[in-house]
Amino acid sequence: MTSERFAAAIAAFDSENALDPHRDVIDGIARPHELVQSERLSGWVAKLEPEASEALRLAARCQHIRRWAIPRGNFPEGRVGYLQWRTQLGRMHADVAAGVLERVGYDAATIEEVRRIVTKQGLRSNADTQTIEDALCLAFLEHEAADFAHKHPPDKVIDILRKSWKKMSPRGHAAALALALPDEVRALVELALAPSESADEND
Repeated sequence: MTSERFAAAIAAFDSENALDPHRDVIDGIARPHELVQSERLSGWVAKLEPEASEALRLAARCQHIRRWAIPRGNFPEGRVGYLQWRTQLGRMHADVAAGVLERVGYDAATIEEVRRIVTKQGLRSNADTQTIEDALCLAFLEHEAADFAHKHPPDKVIDILRKSWKKMSPRGHAAALALALPDEVRALVELALAPSESADEND
C-alpha cells in the first residue's frame, strides 16, 4: 500500500523535475525531460524488481533530480572534467532528495539509503544500487540510444555501450538483449559485445 509520505515525496520529486526547461516530445506533447526520464526509470525499476524496497522506488524517481541545474559545460572537457561533473551532480541529487524526504517525514535511515542509491554506492555489492544502474542503462537503450547513435560516430557509441554493459548485472544483460531495438542500435550493441580491448566514460 502506498503511504501518504511516499506519495508526497513522489509528487515533490515530480514537481522539481517538471521545472526542467528542456523538453522531450512524447506522442506529440512536449514534456519536461527529467520528468520523462524519472518516469522511465521508475518503470524499469518496477519491471526488474516488482518487490522493490521503498528506498529504491524513491531513488528511482529522484536519481537525476534537477540535473539541468549543473550543466556539463561548467566543467573542463575530457575525462577528468566529466568525473568532476558527475561527482558534483550526484551530491546535488542526493542533497535535494534528502531535503524533500526530510520535509515529508522520512526517517534518517531511509534518507541515508536513498542517498546511497542515488550516489551509486556499492555497485555490485548493494542490490538496490545495481538495480538502479541496470534500469538507467536499459532506459538509455530503449529510449535514447537510437537518437544518440544518429548524433555521434559509431566508435563513440560502441565505447559507451561497452561501458554500460560492464556496469550491468546478468539480469540487466538479459533484459537488454530482449529489447526490441532498432536494427542500427542492435548492430552497434553486437559490435560492442564483440571481443575488444577498449573502454571508459558514460552513465
